[in-house]
Amino acid sequence: MIEIGAEAPDFTLADSNKQKVALSSFRGSKSVLLVFYPFAFSGTCTGELCRVRDELADYEAAGVQVIGVSVDTPFSLKAWAKQEGYRFPLLSDFWPHGEVARAYGVFSEGAGFALRGTFLIDTAGVVRFAQVNEPGEARDQESWKRAVAALA
Repeated sequence: MIEIGAEAPDFTLADSNKQKVALSSFRGSKSVLLVFYPFAFSGTCTGELCRVRDELADYEAAGVQVIGVSVDTPFSLKAWAKQEGYRFPLLSDFWPHGEVARAYGVFSEGAGFALRGTFLIDTAGVVRFAQVNEPGEARDQESWKRAVAALA
């Protein structure tokens, strides 16, 4: 896993509309809460991201861009975002399969998906919070909010 204080690995991935999104495009302007999750439409992932959706204004008010990343295709991410009303980018780490999750140390080689990794990256591109949860283990989203508050 990427350590706190390390420079976040840059990447460019397609979102649910097949538009390219680069992590580096937020440098100097917004911090980024990078949320890796195993699969769209799964129960725990849906619950976690629905809470993010419901609390998105809090992150936006703090100058934080939320970005979800999974190995799903852009097509499934688009259907899931539409179904759940997600208003933040969902990026596809489909091909090369799991390359970005590997760079962050959260790819499960045996299962072929990203673990529940969460990283808060400041405007300089430095990791300020890092947490990894195993499949089926829900995240403590209050810890994210404390990390966001600490950036201010």
